[in-house]
Formats: sequence, structure tokens, C-alpha cells
Amino acid sequence: MPDNEILVTLPGGSRVDARFRGFSIATDQPAYAGGANTAPSPFDLFLGSLATCAGYYVLAFCRERHIPTDGITLIQRMERIPPSKLITKIAIEIRLPAGFPVKYKDAVIKAADQCAVKAHLAFPPDFEITSSIAG
Repeated sequence: MPDNEILVTLPGGSRVDARFRGFSIATDQPAYAGGANTAPSPFDLFLGSLATCAGYYVLAFCRERHIPTDGITLIQRMERIPPSKLITKIAIEIRLPAGFPVKYKDAVIKAADQCAVKAHLAFPPDFEITSSIAG
């Protein structure tokens, strides 16, 4: 399968799985939505990709400067509109350990802000959805 393709299968229940570049991702829906809660939902993976992407940029920033990353954590919080539950704000707090160089405190925020997943939200791609029948 080419690197620019993701194969999605429907293995049963509310599960929807994806395979790409040698990786597999299992998803399910929470029990309240009719799933078995055996894996994160696709939307949970989306939110997790934002948080881990920011974390990667913090990691890369620190590695480039030989700053130890022990004790660095990120906490992502979401604000939603009831009743639609659409997210109106995503806030990421970078918790830095004692001893982190103060001169890099603001720069590490700028590094996290460069997250490629976040950048795609600012400049979303066009979507095209088609269907075909095998045969």
C-alpha cells in the first residue's frame, strides 16, 4: 500500500480500524454511543494527535538544545458548546520541571505552537468523498 493511502476496515460492532505504513489503529465508540469501548474513538485519536504533536515539538526543541526532558508533561484541555459538544477551545499547558532553563520558557511554547496537526486546522485540506462498487 502506498504511503499516501490508509486502508479502513469494519471488523464488527462499532469498530472501525485503519492500516497504513505498517501500523494498525483500532477505534471503537464509547458504550454510551453504542460501542464496546474497546479502543479510542476516532475523535479521541484526533484530540490525542493534537496533544502528542505538541509534545513532539517540545521534545524536538529540548533535544536540539540538549535540555533534559525528564519531568516535562503537557496537559490538553477542551472547552465545548452544549448541547452540540463541539469544541470551542483547546488549551495546552506545558509543565516544566524545576531546573528547566527559564530563558527557554516562552520559546518552548512557540515550539509547541508549530505542531503540524494544528497547522492543518488553520489551513484545512479540501475533502472529496466518492464511492465505487467492486466488480
